[in-house]
Amino acid sequence: MSVPLTRQVAKYLFIIVVFILSSRIVAQQPTGKTPVGSTQNPCVEPARIFLMEEYTGPFKHLVGYFVRKPEIKTVHLRRTQAGQRICALTVDEKFHLFIRNTFQPVTFIAAGWDAGIAQAEDNDPTFGQGAEGYGKRYGAAVADGVSRDFFHTFLFPVVFRQDPRYYRQGYGTFGGRLGHSLTHVLVAHSDSGGSEFNYSEWLGTVSAVALSNTYHPGNDRSVASASQRVAVNIASDAGFDVLREFWPEIVRKFRLPFRVEEPQNLPSHGDKPK
Repeated sequence: MSVPLTRQVAKYLFIIVVFILSSRIVAQQPTGKTPVGSTQNPCVEPARIFLMEEYTGPFKHLVGYFVRKPEIKTVHLRRTQAGQRICALTVDEKFHLFIRNTFQPVTFIAAGWDAGIAQAEDNDPTFGQGAEGYGKRYGAAVADGVSRDFFHTFLFPVVFRQDPRYYRQGYGTFGGRLGHSLTHVLVAHSDSGGSEFNYSEWLGTVSAVALSNTYHPGNDRSVASASQRVAVNIASDAGFDVLREFWPEIVRKFRLPFRVEEPQNLPSHGDKPK
C-alpha cells in the first residue's frame, strides 16, 4: 500500500473512531440541567455576548464578528454572586458552542492569512505554488482550525466533563489577572463547578496535531517536531486567553462595541433575560 493511500486510510479510520466515540458520549451523557427553582448547585447563566444588531457604526459585520469572536467562549467569573456558579453546559450546548466558535468569518479570514504565510515560506512543498498550492494550504488551515476546536470545545470537554469556556476574572491587579489567564491551559472548570487539570486542552492539542499529519504531507513526523507543534499551539491558546481576559479594556480603548452587564442583570437559571 502506498504512503499517500495509507495516510488516507488512517485519516478516515480516525474520523470514524471519533464519530463513534462522540455518538456513544452523546447517548450516555444527560442533557438536562438543574431544574428551575432547585436549591442544589444554584447557578446563573452568563451575560449575553454583544449582538451585531446593536452596532450601527461603519463596517458593521466585520467589526461585529471581530468583537464577538473572543467572547463566544468566555464567561464573566465576577458576575456570579455568593453561593452561585456559572451553569454547566450540556452535551448539546458544547456541540453548539463548537459550531458557533468555529464557523465564524474571522476563522476563515485567519485561515487565509495562515495559508498565505505558509505559501510564502513554502511550507508543505508538496502542495506546490500558485493558486492550486494556496488552495490546498487554505483547506489544510481550515481543517486545522476545525479539528482543534472540535477536540477542545466538544469531544474532550464531554469526555472529561469540563467546561471549554474561559472564565474571565475581570478584576484585581494586572499581574493577578495575567496569571489567571495564563494558567487556564493548565486548570479547567469541571461541569460540577470545581477545578481540575485541563485535560481537554492538552489531549485536544495532541489529537489535533496527530490528525494534521494525515493531510499535511510535508510535516516532519518525528516526536520532536510534534512536541514543538503542541507547544506552539498551547502557547497560542494561552495568548488568546490573555486577550480574552483583557478584551473589555481593549475594546474600550479602541471604542469598539461591547456590552458589560452587572451581576443583578444576570438571570438565575431558568429565568428569561429582562
